[in-house]
Amino acid sequence: MIDVLPDIPAEQQAMVACALGAAIAYDVPANILLAIAEQEAGRPGQWVRNANGTQDVGALQFNTAYLRELARYGISPHDVAAPGCYAYQLAAWRIRAHLRDDAGDVWARAANYHSRTPQLNARYRAALIRRAVRWSTWLATHFSTRDIVVDSPSQVTK
Repeated sequence: MIDVLPDIPAEQQAMVACALGAAIAYDVPANILLAIAEQEAGRPGQWVRNANGTQDVGALQFNTAYLRELARYGISPHDVAAPGCYAYQLAAWRIRAHLRDDAGDVWARAANYHSRTPQLNARYRAALIRRAVRWSTWLATHFSTRDIVVDSPSQVTK
């Protein structure tokens, strides 16, 4: 394996690459998706039973409560549990919906990925913020970005 992210342990490099691609594809903050991926800390093929009878599946510990909706699109539990970047795409899809549709500040909405139960959400939210701040710093030191504001197409230079 080529060490493309030398300051990230080899076992996390795939997580970073997959999360960045999914964050771009679904227009979600990369630091939030990376923080959730790190917080969930699942593995491909992993199934974890929850106290409420659902299970968390795969690298992003995607909850089986969402599988009925995914089945409408032909997405199976096997797809969710599989290795590769697909789990990150599914997580980004779900996070985008939470950020767009749920109530609360951005952190509470992102923490809904874990739970909407206030006490569980608050604990996850606190951990998520700590991780997201760290990832934000890492992203800022490794990627050059520019903010461009264009009011009209005539302002775009060739």
